Amino acid sequence: MLLSFIAIYLSITLLIGWWASRKVKNTQDFVIAGRNLPMVIAASALFATWFGSETIMGASSEFVENGLLGVIEDPFGAALCLILVGAFFAKPLYKLNILTFNDFFRLRFSRRVEFVSAIFMVPSYFGWIAAQLVAMAIILKTLAGFPLIVGILICTLVVVVYTYIGGMWAVSVTDSVQTVMILGGLLYLAIILLRQVGGFQEVLAATPQGFFRFIPEGGFHHWVEYIAAWITIGLGSIPQQDVFQRVMSARNARTAVQASYLSGFMYLTIGFIPLLIGLCGKMLYPEIQSGDTQMVIPMMVLEHGNLLLQVLFFGALLSAILSTTSGAMLAPATVIGENLVRPYVKNISDKRLLLVMRLSVVFVAICSAALAAYEGNIYDLVGQSSALSLVSLFVPLTAGLYWKRASDAGALSSVVTGMAVWIYFEFVRPSDIPSLILGGLASLFAMIIVSWIFPDETYKRFLTSK
Repeated sequence: MLLSFIAIYLSITLLIGWWASRKVKNTQDFVIAGRNLPMVIAASALFATWFGSETIMGASSEFVENGLLGVIEDPFGAALCLILVGAFFAKPLYKLNILTFNDFFRLRFSRRVEFVSAIFMVPSYFGWIAAQLVAMAIILKTLAGFPLIVGILICTLVVVVYTYIGGMWAVSVTDSVQTVMILGGLLYLAIILLRQVGGFQEVLAATPQGFFRFIPEGGFHHWVEYIAAWITIGLGSIPQQDVFQRVMSARNARTAVQASYLSGFMYLTIGFIPLLIGLCGKMLYPEIQSGDTQMVIPMMVLEHGNLLLQVLFFGALLSAILSTTSGAMLAPATVIGENLVRPYVKNISDKRLLLVMRLSVVFVAICSAALAAYEGNIYDLVGQSSALSLVSLFVPLTAGLYWKRASDAGALSSVVTGMAVWIYFEFVRPSDIPSLILGGLASLFAMIIVSWIFPDETYKRFLTSK
């Protein structure tokens, strides 16, 4: 019965993608839904950006093991990102009427900064998408006994089909439906478990002292790790194309700002439900904790929940993962078409560019599925993907918007230096200080120093082009 529900649910998702495909007439429809989404749908799409396997399966296990300090990155950092986008980035970027972040780098700096930033942005999504594919494959393996590689292939095919045909329209509409499923399924499970453990007071009493500590104790190293947890998604995901596309899909700048704030609030509130579920599960079924911590909640529901609970929970889980994966596949595909193909193919038609973007969805999916088959740990995959945009793209984006002196040479050196320093300390000579902080500082210093040494008139040109 449960497998039948999942098959029906995936079929409905494909039907929504087919319906949404009728709205796709050009690249703007495919990439940013014709800039016509109302606030509720836009906020649901933004909320669904990261609310997937890492939040439900990864963050909950981190919370059970390490307390509140273990989940600073998600959901706190993710909510911070959405709020900062609304406060500082949504309005100025929306007014530019562009399709990608990299378009901004071209307008503000130069074609070469656009190209280099696009080259760095595209692979940053592979690990994130792979994490979602692994999560869906784990679900299919748990429910139906499919080998992991078979589950990865099935999930890749489903997401590719409805993203390929429907683009951002399909992503946004399915996100709205899936947000309802997420909220309903998680709330129902949380209420059932709270009743079984005896309420909030019993949960609080069962946690060790210091479990809900929000500020770290200890010296310099602990504080550096704490800051790194806040900024990994909190700052690093600001210059990411999946967030940008959802913001730009709103019907006007005001809606884009309000949707960012609302989605941040949704992430903070709904994001705590899986954490509560994880605590209740630890109290009720401690024997499950000895296995794969990524599967604590799914196994608990499967072994001890009734059919209705299983249907609602796995519907919510699949919804969260599908929402995250579809948007994440569309983002790099858009960058490939808009910033790596279009500038170098003369007189390419909008119809041909739309085909390029759709084929790029397939390319991104293949690369991500291969990575998913190679690396099966969700948390590691997410961690590998989160730092790339922080160390290379956050400083050029922010400086380009808010620092008049930021120059083309400064932006280029910021992108390259930040990435080089991060790679060195991440893979060659690991440091006690997190590599993403060292890379981010290197990117900042490169922007400031090189922009002062090699100033130019790019800001004035940017103002006249707006």
